[in-house]
Amino acid sequence: MRGFRVLLTEEIDGAGLEILRGLCEVRFATGVSEETLMREGRDVDALVIRAAGRITAKIMDGAPGLRVVARHGAGYDNIDVEAATERGIVVVYSPGTHSATVADHTLGLMIAVAKRIPQAHDALRLEGRWQVRKEYIGTDVTGKTLGIVGLGRIGREVAKRARGFDMKVLCYDPYVEKKRAGEVGAEPVDLETLLRESDFVTLHVPITRETCGLIGERQLSLMKPGAYLINTCRGAVVDEKALVKALTSGRLAGAALDVFDKEPPDPANPLFKLDNVVVTPHMAAHTREALQRMAVSVAEDVVRVLRGERPINAANPRVLECPSRTRPARSLRS
Repeated sequence: MRGFRVLLTEEIDGAGLEILRGLCEVRFATGVSEETLMREGRDVDALVIRAAGRITAKIMDGAPGLRVVARHGAGYDNIDVEAATERGIVVVYSPGTHSATVADHTLGLMIAVAKRIPQAHDALRLEGRWQVRKEYIGTDVTGKTLGIVGLGRIGREVAKRARGFDMKVLCYDPYVEKKRAGEVGAEPVDLETLLRESDFVTLHVPITRETCGLIGERQLSLMKPGAYLINTCRGAVVDEKALVKALTSGRLAGAALDVFDKEPPDPANPLFKLDNVVVTPHMAAHTREALQRMAVSVAEDVVRVLRGERPINAANPRVLECPSRTRPARSLRS
């Protein structure tokens, strides 16, 4: 008996779908607009969203049987968690499932921008310019100073990898104890010190009121001349106009970006015209293994909530502490 209904905004790995289909009727939305999700999600018990779209209070109010919203990923800034909590809806997500994967991508971007690998690849493969090897002179990564802003799961994984390159690692994270930073060989400092002393600065913070615009014109002006900025967390953490200015003025040697303030970004984004910028389309977590782990994690937690069990990864655990606030289960439908 599949007594529950779940609406997914996008496909997820088959291993996660199999778990959901064991308990639920699985549907796929035809779009991610608020209007579409209100229309197609009005009778569902669960919603699963990836990066595109946003689950708003209006969508929740239009689905009186909705008991759980799941974010396929570690960041849940595209879910109105406060509204969900007020309505007794559990929000689950999948932290830790792709920390190592994003850390790998971060190091890949760092090496690519420092060694100018994408530019040399295009010049040779697309234009046949062998002598470009004399133009694209890179920068060593080994022995340099890496500044990590945000020492959560991903930041710690980056720190571990940086040690393999004999890098000195600085970190800024007001919520992490000095002891925990030391466990991964990172030295805690304030943000200004990190920016002034780092050859490479990499960002690994969630998007909050505190972190939105965290790296703006002033912060970029503090960075060491010839330094590099890597961002694989959220585009809004960096002021893109200020970054373009820092890159075109020569203040920064380069930037490597997996995320943008607006996604998908405008093809005319000035960052795309700069030869010292390496970009990828918000794919740092996209490996077969990581996508499967994320899908299984959210599917298992959706099933737990629908069965009246406690989920492993709740973004609003206070809903669980007060059962009377949680939306009651519907009777099973055949």
